[in-house]
Amino acid sequence: MIVITAPTGRIGGRLLDILLDLAPARGEELRVVVRDPEKLPDAVRDRGDIDVVTGSHGDAEVVDRAFAGADAVFWVVPPTPRPPSLDALYLDFTRAAAKAVTAHGVGHVVGVSALGRGTPVAGRAGLVTASLAVDDLIAGTGTAYRALACPSFMDNLLRQAASIRDDGVFTDIVAADRRAPLAATGDIAAAAAGLLLDRSWTGTGEVPVLGPEDLSADDMARVLSEVLGRPVRYERRPLDDFRAALTGRGATDALVEGYVDMMRAKDDGLDAGVERTPRTASPTTFRQWCEEVLTPALRT
Repeated sequence: MIVITAPTGRIGGRLLDILLDLAPARGEELRVVVRDPEKLPDAVRDRGDIDVVTGSHGDAEVVDRAFAGADAVFWVVPPTPRPPSLDALYLDFTRAAAKAVTAHGVGHVVGVSALGRGTPVAGRAGLVTASLAVDDLIAGTGTAYRALACPSFMDNLLRQAASIRDDGVFTDIVAADRRAPLAATGDIAAAAAGLLLDRSWTGTGEVPVLGPEDLSADDMARVLSEVLGRPVRYERRPLDDFRAALTGRGATDALVEGYVDMMRAKDDGLDAGVERTPRTASPTTFRQWCEEVLTPALRT
């Protein structure tokens, strides 16, 4: 039995697609934890071989039901715009799950985490610092645990689809020429599927998912321009503008500062602590992602 949390998210949804194809032939049953089952694809809801547990996976009663009989769990802390603190968003949300892992003897857990552990800025990286603390909490249960250590997602650009389409502009707060790893969420889901289906691993550790190359914002603008056939440029935003935009969308002070600290740390080399090797690289190039994911999104 494999339990998938956040099955309607970009990573969890793709993971569910992969496991629907591969798990039955390997004798694996699937269970998903979802607040609103109506948000699951019709093809998933119509299948009789998917166990659906309704509720938040931050709720003790829900994860107790969901983890009963589970051999492996895919763990994601979902986004929320109004947490009172980063500890509440990450650690407090995960505490019930950690207890349920112990209570039900769940043997393997795979979590979505971040790069940065061991770097000089890891302790002041906002959301990343909190995410690394979640890894420590789950690892402390004694289960076999792998943290998917991820850089920034290519898919984050989808939030700026309208600006790219209408104005030929995307923005961030990092230096235009700073190169850093960048990964597609589909590759992160594929890495999770491999770990969940082949549970021969033991102990705790990280599995970096670095993408195939380091890219700067200027590199991304060049690729975007070539793929879309028209100029696309990068604009660096001041931190204060970034902070004001988050506040204007209703984010709490804790979340705003968590994002700001994370992005500042990324600009200071947070994602540069892991060497790219055949084991840590993932296959999807930024050009491929732009052609297969972003370009169709710009048509909607």
